[in-house]
Amino acid sequence: MDLLINRVERREIKPGDHIYTYRAAFIYSHHGIFVGENTVVHFTSSWISSDSSFYNSSLICSSYPDCGFRKPKSGVVRSCLDCFLRNESLYRYKYGVSPSVFFAHVRGGTCTTAKSDPPAEVIRRASYLLESGFGNYHLIQNNCEDSALYCKTGLLTLDKLGVGASGQVSSVFGAPLEAIFSSCPNLWMPSPVSRAVIKAAVKYSLDRYEADIGVRDDVMKVAVEDLAVKLGLDGRHHKEVADDTDASKRDFVAMNSERN
Repeated sequence: MDLLINRVERREIKPGDHIYTYRAAFIYSHHGIFVGENTVVHFTSSWISSDSSFYNSSLICSSYPDCGFRKPKSGVVRSCLDCFLRNESLYRYKYGVSPSVFFAHVRGGTCTTAKSDPPAEVIRRASYLLESGFGNYHLIQNNCEDSALYCKTGLLTLDKLGVGASGQVSSVFGAPLEAIFSSCPNLWMPSPVSRAVIKAAVKYSLDRYEADIGVRDDVMKVAVEDLAVKLGLDGRHHKEVADDTDASKRDFVAMNSERN
């Protein structure tokens, strides 16, 4: 059972770990790379940082003098662990899991079959992103999980931004399934309702597995020094992000409307 529990204590995490926590009553998760010295590098957007309902920027951090550091127009931030967690529980993303363990994790955005690179390389990528950014934040196409997955593996899709959006998005749809199975054991008894739920769960799991960066064939290793070219930022670094910000808001609202 311990294999399926990603929650960890602070003393257990190490530099280079991909960590995450849940926001808004487990509606979505926020991901980052623990780089040591009680600090986390993570990817946000301008609207998340400025909207207190998503990121309480009004808090004054007293534990780390450079908490909240970011380059102008960049969504990559360095925060202390306290501000990253905001009094929520700490979880560690799992890498190199077997297919059986992957399927057993009902909720997406918690693990991958892809293997992690050495911690030193993970921290180097995270530090580079802090200086150079990770493109324009988009809830579906280029989010905090994408950034953390890239830091851990160096993998990006060939034809679009990000590699982990499927995990983050499936977290929204996986949560209801997780709640249904945990609270309604009678669903395993034969009935039209149980068959429909189980069929939906199987399809969800297969789709999530096929989208995992550890098994898909449309990803490639991208050196962090070449990342600006891959993200289309060379020659027009940090274009205006208003359109992507609005799109992220619409996607977030739409997904939670469907969930409710």
